[in-house]
Amino acid sequence: MSFCSLAQFKMGTTVPYQAFVGLADDNLRMASLYFCQPHTQNQGMLRAILNREDCQHLAAPGAITYLGDEFPNFANGHGQERDFAVLKVDAEEADTKWRSGFYRVDADLMELNSVLLTLAR
Repeated sequence: MSFCSLAQFKMGTTVPYQAFVGLADDNLRMASLYFCQPHTQNQGMLRAILNREDCQHLAAPGAITYLGDEFPNFANGHGQERDFAVLKVDAEEADTKWRSGFYRVDADLMELNSVLLTLAR
Protein backbone atom coordinates (compact mmCIF):
# COMPACT_ATOMS: atom_id res chain seq x y z
CA MET A 1 0.00 0.00 0.00
CA SER A 2 1.39 3.40 -0.92
CA PHE A 3 -0.68 5.50 1.49
CA CYS A 4 -0.60 5.57 5.28
CA SER A 5 -3.35 7.42 7.10
CA LEU A 6 -2.74 8.64 10.62
CA ALA A 7 -5.96 6.84 11.50
CA GLN A 8 -4.23 3.56 10.69
CA PHE A 9 -1.86 3.99 13.63
CA LYS A 10 -2.86 3.20 17.21
CA MET A 11 -3.42 6.17 19.46
CA GLY A 12 -0.20 7.00 21.28
CA THR A 13 1.96 4.88 19.00
CA THR A 14 4.96 6.61 17.51
CA VAL A 15 6.17 5.41 14.15
CA PRO A 16 9.59 6.90 13.44
CA TYR A 17 10.15 8.45 10.04
CA GLN A 18 13.16 6.15 9.60
CA ALA A 19 10.78 3.19 9.63
CA PHE A 20 9.18 4.46 6.43
CA VAL A 21 12.51 5.28 4.80
CA GLY A 22 13.97 1.92 5.83
CA LEU A 23 11.13 0.15 4.06
CA ALA A 24 11.44 2.24 0.92
CA ASP A 25 13.96 1.43 -1.77
CA ASP A 26 15.32 4.01 -4.22
CA ASN A 27 12.24 3.68 -6.43
CA LEU A 28 9.80 4.09 -3.54
CA ARG A 29 10.80 7.28 -1.71
CA MET A 30 8.15 8.89 0.46
CA ALA A 31 6.73 12.41 0.72
CA SER A 32 4.52 13.94 3.42
CA LEU A 33 1.16 15.58 2.67
CA TYR A 34 -0.31 18.15 5.07
CA PHE A 35 -3.81 19.63 5.02
CA CYS A 36 -3.80 23.36 5.84
CA GLN A 37 -6.80 25.44 6.90
CA PRO A 38 -5.64 29.06 7.31
CA HIS A 39 -9.07 30.34 8.47
CA THR A 40 -8.78 28.08 11.54
CA GLN A 41 -5.10 28.99 11.98
CA ASN A 42 -4.26 25.34 11.39
CA GLN A 43 -0.55 25.29 10.58
CA GLY A 44 -0.86 22.00 8.72
CA MET A 45 -1.97 18.55 9.82
CA LEU A 46 -0.12 15.51 8.50
CA ARG A 47 -2.65 13.63 6.39
CA ALA A 48 -0.67 11.07 4.41
CA ILE A 49 2.68 9.58 3.51
CA LEU A 50 2.93 9.00 -0.24
CA ASN A 51 5.45 7.55 -2.63
CA ARG A 52 6.67 9.94 -5.31
CA GLU A 53 4.70 8.24 -8.06
CA ASP A 54 1.44 8.78 -6.20
CA CYS A 55 2.24 12.48 -5.74
CA GLN A 56 1.53 13.10 -9.41
CA HIS A 57 -2.09 11.98 -8.89
CA LEU A 58 -2.87 14.59 -6.24
CA ALA A 59 -3.84 17.37 -8.64
CA ALA A 60 -3.26 18.69 -12.13
CA PRO A 61 0.35 19.82 -12.68
CA GLY A 62 -0.79 23.47 -12.87
CA ALA A 63 -2.32 23.18 -9.38
CA ILE A 64 0.97 22.15 -7.73
CA THR A 65 3.33 25.05 -7.04
CA TYR A 66 6.86 24.82 -5.65
CA LEU A 67 7.18 27.07 -2.56
CA GLY A 68 10.82 26.60 -1.61
CA ASP A 69 12.56 25.31 1.49
CA GLU A 70 10.15 26.62 4.15
CA PHE A 71 6.68 25.53 5.19
CA PRO A 72 4.13 28.32 4.48
CA ASN A 73 3.66 30.78 7.35
CA PHE A 74 0.04 31.68 8.14
CA ALA A 75 0.92 34.38 10.67
CA ASN A 76 1.01 37.04 7.95
CA GLY A 77 -2.73 37.69 7.97
CA HIS A 78 -3.75 35.12 5.36
CA GLY A 79 -6.74 34.03 7.47
CA GLN A 80 -9.16 34.51 4.56
CA GLU A 81 -7.18 32.20 2.31
CA ARG A 82 -8.94 29.00 1.24
CA ASP A 83 -7.87 25.56 2.43
CA PHE A 84 -5.06 23.80 0.57
CA ALA A 85 -2.50 21.05 0.99
CA VAL A 86 1.29 21.13 1.30
CA LEU A 87 3.52 18.37 0.00
CA LYS A 88 6.95 18.04 1.64
CA VAL A 89 9.77 16.31 -0.24
CA ASP A 90 12.98 15.86 1.77
CA ALA A 91 16.41 16.08 0.14
CA GLU A 92 16.93 12.31 0.30
CA GLU A 93 13.48 11.81 -1.28
CA ALA A 94 14.00 14.24 -4.16
CA ASP A 95 14.57 13.21 -7.77
CA THR A 96 14.55 14.89 -11.17
CA LYS A 97 10.75 15.33 -11.09
CA TRP A 98 10.31 16.31 -7.42
CA ARG A 99 12.98 18.60 -6.03
CA SER A 100 13.53 19.01 -2.32
CA GLY A 101 11.21 21.42 -0.55
CA PHE A 102 7.56 22.27 -0.13
CA TYR A 103 4.81 22.35 -2.74
CA ARG A 104 1.40 23.95 -2.45
CA VAL A 105 -1.39 21.74 -3.81
CA ASP A 106 -4.38 23.90 -4.71
CA ALA A 107 -7.20 21.41 -4.54
CA ASP A 108 -10.38 21.05 -2.53
CA LEU A 109 -9.42 19.06 0.57
CA MET A 110 -12.49 16.82 0.31
CA GLU A 111 -11.62 15.95 -3.30
CA LEU A 112 -7.99 15.45 -2.33
CA ASN A 113 -9.09 13.12 0.46
CA SER A 114 -11.04 11.09 -2.11
CA VAL A 115 -7.89 10.81 -4.22
CA LEU A 116 -5.98 9.60 -1.17
CA LEU A 117 -8.61 6.96 -0.45
CA THR A 118 -8.38 5.77 -4.06
CA LEU A 119 -4.58 5.54 -3.81
CA ALA A 120 -4.92 3.52 -0.60
CA ARG A 121 -6.64 0.68 -2.45
